[in-house]
Amino acid sequence: MADFETQLRAAEAHLASVSPHLAGMIARVGPCTLTAEPDLFKVLVRAIVAQLISTAAARTITGRLEAAVKGRLTPAAVLTPTDNEFKACGISGAKRKAIRGLAEHFRATRGFAKRVGGAPDEDVRKLLLPLTGIGPWTVDMVLIFGLGRPDVLAVGDMGLRAGVRDLFGLPDLPTPKQLAELTEPWRPYRSVATWYVWRSRGWVPQSE
Repeated sequence: MADFETQLRAAEAHLASVSPHLAGMIARVGPCTLTAEPDLFKVLVRAIVAQLISTAAARTITGRLEAAVKGRLTPAAVLTPTDNEFKACGISGAKRKAIRGLAEHFRATRGFAKRVGGAPDEDVRKLLLPLTGIGPWTVDMVLIFGLGRPDVLAVGDMGLRAGVRDLFGLPDLPTPKQLAELTEPWRPYRSVATWYVWRSRGWVPQSE
């Protein structure tokens, strides 16, 4: 934990030094409180639930699901709710299928979480993207909130794109290419910079 805290403080100093835009934001928001959730399955389920809905809605729905499985968000536990129970939580059919498929994969693939946790970022993508319901945005959330990778740029995240638009005074949302170019100076701490953009807008996906 101490090493992660040290990395966050180094990230803040670096970002403030390379970006006047972020320097003011960091001063207003305060220290970054980004944390990493070691339970890969839990992070993936939360990310699947959060796809294409607001953070507030995602938290509510995840809370209902966790209540339905008595707080045990494990592969075995999420295979027990019926279709109607998933629906009562607010989980769509496609997301229900993805969560169940994920649970089956974890049960059938011994050591999968350990393999993902020890893989470089691009290999994490290769391991997760073939799974049903897992797209690039979901993988980015896992890399940031599950594995604590410091240099992830979620180019498909609408909140980040809107935040960068406002930060740089752009007339429109930046394209993924423009986003990558504008945030190049943020390396190697683009995850932390992204956290600040999210937090400045009042919310952070999968946050505390």
